[in-house]
Amino acid sequence: MNTSTSSSASRALPRIAVLATGGTIAGAAPDATNTSGYQAGVVGVGQLLAAVPSLAGVANVQAEQVASVDSKDMALALWTTLAQRINTLLAADDVDGVVVTHGTDTLEETAYLLHLTVKSDKPVVLTAAMRPSSALSADGPLNLLNAVIVAGSANAKGQGVLVAFNNRIHSARDVVKTSTYAVDAFQSPEIGALGWVQDGRVELQRSGVRPHTAATPFSADAAWPVVEVVTSYAGVSRVAVDALVAAGVQGIVVAGTGNGSIHATVQAALAEAAAKGVAIVRSSRVGSGHVMRNGAAADDALGFVTAGALNPYKARVLLMLALAAGHTTPVALQQVFDTY
Repeated sequence: MNTSTSSSASRALPRIAVLATGGTIAGAAPDATNTSGYQAGVVGVGQLLAAVPSLAGVANVQAEQVASVDSKDMALALWTTLAQRINTLLAADDVDGVVVTHGTDTLEETAYLLHLTVKSDKPVVLTAAMRPSSALSADGPLNLLNAVIVAGSANAKGQGVLVAFNNRIHSARDVVKTSTYAVDAFQSPEIGALGWVQDGRVELQRSGVRPHTAATPFSADAAWPVVEVVTSYAGVSRVAVDALVAAGVQGIVVAGTGNGSIHATVQAALAEAAAKGVAIVRSSRVGSGHVMRNGAAADDALGFVTAGALNPYKARVLLMLALAAGHTTPVALQQVFDTY
């Protein structure tokens, strides 16, 4: 579907491709007060754009329906499709930026995946909604408008993949979902948002310092290694770790307590897994902060890698990409996590 306008004035506007994947922003419920009993991904991209007529004044928009899924069901194959389509679009001279509409459940994972695999400095902006399109005071239309504005802004160029949500602009590396219901559900807990967008104005207060997009060696085109997440908690057994190793996983990310600490029972199982060549990454279930490397006394001796400030789910994304790129030893993997 192409909704580009044809006037000479509109041709001076930024040319933005909107890729729709479903989610709550494309959800609908039986009545306007229902914000939980809705069906995600049932509203098409054309209807999403029609709900924001002011888009015509900020960009020439071309729209595509890439998928119509509840993002809890996001699949690795769809990640590949999305990354490939974005790279194709951004390689064209007639596209200045891309907006992806997405469900909130796995948005932070998709955003970080694209942050590492998009090969362009043109803006890529993800947005979403906490209320379905049918809801009273739905937040999707304003989030979509703001995302298109950010994607068309020169300030966003070279910033990596961004998330525009509730007037804030976040880096894909930092942003996480922090609420099950609030319209300000997305935050960057450790170091804050990059900036803000309001009434057509985009202001970035800082830039990320870690390599991203075209400055990374990663690609979403390769086969995805099997990497799973396990959690450490009081009284945990080693059943999950042993089952994953028996199933042939190539990597395990641990959502540890505190500074990525791991129950002794699970740690023993993970050490055995590492000795068999399974990549083990320590992250934390806490929600903010970073996991420090314990050095020769622990991580070096056990063959573990630490995730830094990445939560377990983003650490899984990076571990999959690193393994696919041929980084398999603890030393090589730790370098990857320290870099990206």
